[in-house]
Amino acid sequence: MARWTGEWLSAPAGARQASDTEPPRWPGEHLGLPEDGVGSAAGGGRRLLALLLDLVLASLITALFRRPVLDDPAVMQDFNLLAVGMWAVLTCTPVALFGFTPGMAVCGIRVGRLDGATFVGLWRALVRAALTFLIIPAAVRNVDARGWHDRLTGTVVVRLR
Repeated sequence: MARWTGEWLSAPAGARQASDTEPPRWPGEHLGLPEDGVGSAAGGGRRLLALLLDLVLASLITALFRRPVLDDPAVMQDFNLLAVGMWAVLTCTPVALFGFTPGMAVCGIRVGRLDGATFVGLWRALVRAALTFLIIPAAVRNVDARGWHDRLTGTVVVRLR
């Protein structure tokens, strides 16, 4: 999968430790991540569960301000639009400041920068959220368990526990 994405989504120049032709023994090996445990690349199951938890939380918070009426499509369209906005706020702000969303915190994963900086930053969080909203860029992952949104922003999702 990583071959057809081309060089524009490749890892930063100093991130690769092995040759590109040598397949990694585990996801994140080329990035210097451990095989298992704290700091290893997060699996797809944890990432999906974190996304679902964030979406449910956004819907619950939206329901505090706008009552969903399942029989009325216009009300539900408005509710869903507000819930997506709430999800964007719940995703961008905590990732930019702390490196994880509420769902990620529950699942024990966080977003880290490959350059070692402490904060993910607002522009990276916004790009990650926008591409996650589109689903495909986040779902298509390479051998290092990084989606297009991670590769574009120079980030990786790692385990906290």
